Amino acid sequence: MENPVKRVLFVNSEITPYLPETEISKIGRYLPQGIQERKKEIRSFMPRYGCINERKNQLHEVIRLSGMNIIIGDIDHPLVIKVASISAARIQVYFIDNEDYFKRKQIAYDPDGVFFEDNTERAIFFARGVLETVKKLRWTPDIIHCQGWISHILPAYLKKAYRDDPIFAASKVVTSIYDDTPKESFSANFQELAAFGSLTKDDLPFLEKPDGINLARTAIQYSDGVILGSPDVDPAVLENIGDIPVLKYDAESISSGAYIDEYNNFYDQL
Repeated sequence: MENPVKRVLFVNSEITPYLPETEISKIGRYLPQGIQERKKEIRSFMPRYGCINERKNQLHEVIRLSGMNIIIGDIDHPLVIKVASISAARIQVYFIDNEDYFKRKQIAYDPDGVFFEDNTERAIFFARGVLETVKKLRWTPDIIHCQGWISHILPAYLKKAYRDDPIFAASKVVTSIYDDTPKESFSANFQELAAFGSLTKDDLPFLEKPDGINLARTAIQYSDGVILGSPDVDPAVLENIGDIPVLKYDAESISSGAYIDEYNNFYDQL
C-alpha cells in the first residue's frame, strides 16, 4: 500500500475466552491485541452465539448501533449489536446478534451433528451486519481481515455491494483460510440469497455448487491477500488462486507468537 496501514478490522468466527480455545479462537484473541500494540487502531467482531454467557462476559447492547433490519430472502431480520471488553488486552469485541440466527447454543451443527439449514443466511447476516455496523461507527479500515468460514462471504460484499461507499473505498481484504471449511452443502439458492446492491448472483460463480470449499474460493476470489492459518487446508480451496499474495502457514511462528509481526508486515505490503 502507498500509505502505511493504520486501521485493521478483524472479522472473526471465534474468539477466546468467549468460545473454547482453538487455533482460530486463540488467533482471534491475541492477533488484534498484538496489532494494537504495534500502534494500529483495531476493531474486532464475532457472532454472538447462544453459548456465550452474557452476564459472565459482561456483554451489553449498544443501542445507538442496533435497530437496523437486514433483509434476506424478503424477510426483515433485526440487527442487534453487543459489546464486551477483554480488559487484559485493552480491546473491545463487537458481537453481531439476532434472535433467529444466534440464540441457539450450538455454533454450526445441532446436537445430533447436523449442519444448520440456515447457515447460509447466518453467514450473510453476519457479513452484512459487520459492514453496516462499521459504517455506523464511521470508522474507515485500511485492512479487513476475515477469519473462519462464517466470514467468507464478506469479501464479495466489500468488493461489490460496498465498493462505492467512502468508508470502504480504499479497504483491502485479507482472508485467513483454516481447516474449518464445512464439508456440507449450504442452501441451493445461496447465490440468490446473497445478492444485494451491486452484488449479483453472477458475481458468485463458485456458489453454483454452494459448499464450504466453494465459499472459501469465493472469499479468495475477492481478497487482496490470503493467509494460510492451518497446516492442512483443503487443496481444493487453493485451486486457481492466481497471483494473490499468500502468507504460508508456519507452525513455529504461530507457537512463538512471531506470526503477529508476520501478519503485520503482510498488511503493510498489500
